Amino acid sequence: MLVGFEAFDDAAVYKIDENLAIIFTLDFFTPIVDDPYAFGAIAAANAMSDVYAMGGEVILALNICAFPTDLPKDIAINILRGGADKVREAGGIIAGGHTVDDREPKYGLAVIGVAHPDCIVTKSGAKPSDILVLTKPLGSGLIATAAKAGVAAKEHIEAAINSMMKLNKDASQAMLAARVRAATDISGFSLLGHAFEMAQQSDVGMQINLSSIPFIDGAVEYAHQFLFPAGTCSNEAAYAKHVKFADAIPQEMRMLLFTPETSGGLLIAVAREQLEKLRSELTVRCVDHWIVGKVIEGSGIEVVE
Repeated sequence: MLVGFEAFDDAAVYKIDENLAIIFTLDFFTPIVDDPYAFGAIAAANAMSDVYAMGGEVILALNICAFPTDLPKDIAINILRGGADKVREAGGIIAGGHTVDDREPKYGLAVIGVAHPDCIVTKSGAKPSDILVLTKPLGSGLIATAAKAGVAAKEHIEAAINSMMKLNKDASQAMLAARVRAATDISGFSLLGHAFEMAQQSDVGMQINLSSIPFIDGAVEYAHQFLFPAGTCSNEAAYAKHVKFADAIPQEMRMLLFTPETSGGLLIAVAREQLEKLRSELTVRCVDHWIVGKVIEGSGIEVVE
């Protein structure tokens, strides 16, 4: 076992031999969008993201389904079709799964990926002076909450769906080519929560620049309306003691950085001398990316303007 429960990393890693390790993870959740096909695709992309965060390639997945018995057949079919199409896009296959009766629909995947044992990327490899690179904008969780409240604009919902459906496969391949030290994917624990986990596992601090963080169109607008999901308060309660904000940063922007994301991008810590190599590899693969901060001596997270 190369990475297990004690490491608090994105997935489990088991070494088969000198040239092969398997990466194993699972994730599932309730619908966050109305369209069943999009829900299936987002849930699949989210589940596979942990494999990509650790530098692996997806090869095999199993469906995890909890559907009510009266769920219309076409909705169930489209959820599964969305998931299958996304796994196919990743280059893997769905080989089965399991379904249980549940009053509230839930869907996700158990995923197996592969990587060379010497190329596993973990949360624990960040070093002071590393540069932090983010590969997707934030705001999917807030926009999904605004959509459930019926106040989100159609174009904002579509932008969030497109972001959540995008695989982190190309970003993962780029960071491997640049020999990245550490990475994680941004999901339910928010940007600040996942950044803190990486900092804690690496025994370093991180400085994040608010002005450099990208947001999906509409996210800041809904933040000003305080349309935050319950998960925002949970993350704030868990991680606020580890985060120091510049005094001028308003409360709504602080909360936005604590808001859960779904199928977010990779947060990559790259050595300064490898930064241009990483950016070149990301650009060649048409992966949007932003420099959002740096790794520093110390502990915890500093958020500056």
